[in-house]
Amino acid sequence: MNAETQARHLNKTAYRSVFISDTHLGTRGCRAEYLADFLKSVTCENLYLVGDIIDGWRLKRSWFWDAHHDEVLRLILKHARSGVNVIYIPGNHDEMMRKYVPMHLEVAGVKLQLEAEHTTADGKRLLITHGDAFDSVVRHAKILAHLGDWAYTMALGINRYFNGVRVRLGYPYWSLSAWLKLQVKEAVKAIDRFETALADDARARGFDGVVCGHIHHAEMRMVNGVLYLNDGDWVESCTALAEHADGKLELVDWVARNKLSLLQAPTSKTTASKAAVLQSVAASIDTDRAASARA
Repeated sequence: MNAETQARHLNKTAYRSVFISDTHLGTRGCRAEYLADFLKSVTCENLYLVGDIIDGWRLKRSWFWDAHHDEVLRLILKHARSGVNVIYIPGNHDEMMRKYVPMHLEVAGVKLQLEAEHTTADGKRLLITHGDAFDSVVRHAKILAHLGDWAYTMALGINRYFNGVRVRLGYPYWSLSAWLKLQVKEAVKAIDRFETALADDARARGFDGVVCGHIHHAEMRMVNGVLYLNDGDWVESCTALAEHADGKLELVDWVARNKLSLLQAPTSKTTASKAAVLQSVAASIDTDRAASARA
């Protein structure tokens, strides 16, 4: 840990609320080490996990889970134990969690909900939803969605080799996968339809704004009179949405803010087995129960 990282962890940034999504824990593309750094460097009253936190699709096909991924889970549970209101809204990649929502499941202080409502300090009512319900590919053609996920993974792999050549030539990081997504005319149209559909739904339900994830495209703008807020992802952009004490909303670009590099492949510590991960989570829950009993 360098001096700058130590300073961030000691001088934490205080937010009223933090929103993160699309971390895709369980994939090699997840920037878990940067996410852990972010979670150590902030305090908040509310922490919203806006879907695709754990990538169940990928973990079903092949197991990958290192110490950085384990650290992220422990930090989330640590926030919950310290009294932070932590709400987990499953997305399509962690849809296996949705079946537990009717049970009003709460694990170590983390509450599971299909969607949530948040009122900012300055009185704005925000709808919080992952957003996949407004993606026609995910809703009506899951096979195509999985195929798209495979293509995106391939693009990320090519991206690393592509940027390896760029850095040797003296050029900065440039996301080939993000560029390809935005150059495909139909993809750009789909993003626009997605944003419009979410904004229109929020407006029809009386909300002032909507917070979502899903499309890995951080954005904050007005759409048809509604504040559209997409907190981005922790695969390529490493962004979060934050609310300050006065209700001001900000997109936090963790890589740009801290001059980090996306050129290197995500670092991997020791890969943990499924049993080890479950044991770690169980230990955190036991710690939480013991603390509650002492209180």
